[in-house]
Amino acid sequence: MTSTDDGAAAAGRRSALLHAYDSQLREDGEMSFARSVQRDGPLLRAVFDGAYGFVSYRSLVGYDAAADGGRLDDLIARTVAYFAQETQVPEFEWKTRSHDLPLDLGLRLQAQGLVAGEAESVMIGEASLLAAVVPLPTGVSLRRIGFDADGGSQPEARTRADVEQVLATQVEVFGTSSHTTDESMYTRIVEHADVVELWAAFAREPSTGREIVVTTGRLQLVPGTEFAGIWGGATLPAWRGRGIYRALTAARARSALSKGVRYLHSDSTDYSRPILERSGFLHVTSTTPYIWKRPA
Repeated sequence: MTSTDDGAAAAGRRSALLHAYDSQLREDGEMSFARSVQRDGPLLRAVFDGAYGFVSYRSLVGYDAAADGGRLDDLIARTVAYFAQETQVPEFEWKTRSHDLPLDLGLRLQAQGLVAGEAESVMIGEASLLAAVVPLPTGVSLRRIGFDADGGSQPEARTRADVEQVLATQVEVFGTSSHTTDESMYTRIVEHADVVELWAAFAREPSTGREIVVTTGRLQLVPGTEFAGIWGGATLPAWRGRGIYRALTAARARSALSKGVRYLHSDSTDYSRPILERSGFLHVTSTTPYIWKRPA
């Protein structure tokens, strides 16, 4: 097979994955655990635990042509007004994708007070590509939160303490607080264990000997689809480059396969994208969050 054939095959695979992403993971696929959902035209406006809002849609057809600019501006204005007047959320996210139209959507969102966040790469691949066993460094252990090494349930106090540590590690890595509270995450992994799994790698802190979470990530199945998402991947800077995140991702992939999942998807940072690419995942689009915050 020539390099041209290889390129055409990759392009065809990327196109098929993007179609699956648009048809299975957007709109209703992003509403799991929403506290309330309100529709306006193509948009679904949701409020989640942790009191944050989210806007999802499959496409903006009917609002995406040059002649539709005023109609789109009105839709954005109604969305800002909805979250400002009808909910108590301090902020909401309008999640954009780089392959969507209109191309000036970001500028229109910014004109109405939303601020662009960091772009991330949407990566998709067969779960089997990530499922190989990856050795852990000496002294590092990996487990699903809420369960012991033999698969038995942990005591509630231990699970709550682990959840608190996991979310604290994410805050330390990302520099911002998570929308998910300790209580809501605990509830999800206990009451929805068939859908949500929280994983972490533990190690002893050299200076204190205390066991800490050095890497964490979540597996979340999307009911009614072929997909599960791998979310919240975070590794403390001092522990990077040792294969721990790759081992944690492999564990999540094996768990996903055991539940009949075909595809994994991830909104990836520049840190995690190369790890997924080396395993055969494809970058199908990019996503940029536009954030509105309630005025002080």
